[in-house]
Amino acid sequence: MTDTNGLELSITRIIDAPREIVYRAWTERLEEWFAPRPWTTRVIEQDFRAGGRSAVVMTGPNGETSEGDGVFLEVTPNERIVFTDAFKAGWMPQGPFMVGICTFEDAGTGKTRYKVAARHWTEEAVEQHQKMGFEAGWGQVISQLAEIAEGMARG
Repeated sequence: MTDTNGLELSITRIIDAPREIVYRAWTERLEEWFAPRPWTTRVIEQDFRAGGRSAVVMTGPNGETSEGDGVFLEVTPNERIVFTDAFKAGWMPQGPFMVGICTFEDAGTGKTRYKVAARHWTEEAVEQHQKMGFEAGWGQVISQLAEIAEGMARG
């Protein structure tokens, strides 16, 4: 779904787990959900603080790789994580693609409204992200995150 300025793609999902648990699954078990299966994720570094490095390598079933290297702009535990690939660690500029915004909100007893948004600099970047399979790919990883969080909530 695209918002009114045309530069944001987003997905919202209700997860059957408290937001503290969804946040823990997001931050502590990233390698298990961050890439759509059968792809896998290897965490290089996740320094969950403003200015901290976010670096992962995703590997596809045929050995292809996709590296993600950026920084966190905001980390508010149990509420919001904002990251970008416009910078590498140490505020080194690099060609920007997007800013990712993840929000965790209460959605009734024991449930979380999880929203992930990707904001882009240009309409071309939005179109590129859509063609890359934003809705299907990010939708799948949200389902994978929900599966982990809901399992954690059940104990």
